[in-house]
Amino acid sequence: MKIEVVQGNIAEREDAAVEVNLFEGVTHPSGATGAMDSALDGAISGLIADGDVKAGRGEHALIYTLGKAPAKRVVVSGLGDGDDFDANAAREVHAGTARFMRSKGLAQYSTVLHGAGIGGLDVYQCARAAAEGMLLGAYSFDKYKSDPKPDPLESVSIIEFDPARIPEIERGAADGIVVADAVNLARDMCNEPANYMTPTQMAEIALEVASESGGVTLAVFDRADIERMGMGAFAGVAQGTDEPPKLIVLRYEGDPDNPANNLGLLGKGITFDSGGLDIKSAAGMLTMKSDMSGGASVIAAMKAIAALRPKINVWGIVPATENMPGRRAQRPGDVVRAMNGKTIEIGNTDAEGRLVLADAVCYAVQNGLTRIVDVATLTGAVRIALGDGATGVFGNDQRWLERVIAAGESVGERLWQLPADDSYKRQYKSDIADMNNVGGSGAGATIGALVIGEFAGESQWAHLDIAATARTTRDSGINPKGATGVPVRTLIQLAQTLAGG
Repeated sequence: MKIEVVQGNIAEREDAAVEVNLFEGVTHPSGATGAMDSALDGAISGLIADGDVKAGRGEHALIYTLGKAPAKRVVVSGLGDGDDFDANAAREVHAGTARFMRSKGLAQYSTVLHGAGIGGLDVYQCARAAAEGMLLGAYSFDKYKSDPKPDPLESVSIIEFDPARIPEIERGAADGIVVADAVNLARDMCNEPANYMTPTQMAEIALEVASESGGVTLAVFDRADIERMGMGAFAGVAQGTDEPPKLIVLRYEGDPDNPANNLGLLGKGITFDSGGLDIKSAAGMLTMKSDMSGGASVIAAMKAIAALRPKINVWGIVPATENMPGRRAQRPGDVVRAMNGKTIEIGNTDAEGRLVLADAVCYAVQNGLTRIVDVATLTGAVRIALGDGATGVFGNDQRWLERVIAAGESVGERLWQLPADDSYKRQYKSDIADMNNVGGSGAGATIGALVIGEFAGESQWAHLDIAATARTTRDSGINPKGATGVPVRTLIQLAQTLAGG
């Protein structure tokens, strides 16, 4: 879908449809909505008075102009309470509108920025939210249907009356397109079936990202390399599958003269999780094609970071493999040795994400990364704790955690801190190794996080458990049913914030 910024009066647009907006409590609209109301001889005000046009957030009223305006249709989108309206709300309204217009079979429509008038929001943020919302809300994945329906929605125009605001709107829209394209790349990867989205295919997509960006380098390590580097925890998970594992390393150097200005983004890349010998139930495997969501989010974020060019050095590290119960699969009770020499007893082969990330964190630390975020669909326990309303976040440095949480909050990806103090470490003690990879039935999300944290050394480390937020079962806000692309926008925003942007 193409997005363009146009200077003009929305009431004069000759489009299939134009969108204007309305806050709750407004009976006589002003601004763009007022201009359209005047063009329609007060029809919008009259419909408000009659209760046919409502302003609840996400509500849409379709009005046919019947020749009174150049556009054939006017859609009035509700913005809700003005006191609660922000860029995140604007993003969701634009997403809902894109789906609404598509449902009407429209190929093109024009809109205005939501919140940039009486809402008082920053024009750049409004434009970025608009572009993100449209592209994220209009996303769909139907490539494997034999007769897919063509998407009718081809283009959207953002109309701005004041020419002085056009440059900032164009900049915001351009950045929003970059971010949304990255999120949709992650969604595509996570929605792919596991027989297509293999570790090798993840590496191929990383190669495309590196090749297209011009600012990212790529290294891919195979099974022999993984074993040679002493990544016994990663290799142990990978030994149960014939599918070649890959350690994918993307590097962006935005501040090459200052190597200490760095950020490591690590993502679990389990392209299918059967549970290994501790095999999952049939129902438990149904969405395990998306167990590589963390890795997908890292690759996608690196694509956007390369385009936005923040002044910071960012590494994207993805340990990718299947977890299968093959004839060489690791067994409960086995002991593996991670890259830094620490040993782990395998209490459950289905707790494999913490194993591959243990070696990924070791690799990051050994390469001098001092600020690390790992992302994983790690535990079902985090869903029990938080439902799907927030991603669980854990870490070893409170100030670092607060920066990560703030990055998520600023883009509408909610993070909620859960405990990760040393008192829980007794739960995963081992009689024969340095630690076990599981720790009993309580505090499962915390135990999983702490096992990964054992390998962070002196680095500032945060762990995002996206097991409950990586997928959704319904259209909601910016997310159509399926993969959400969480937390791509958080990772991009964190890199920009650290770079001072």
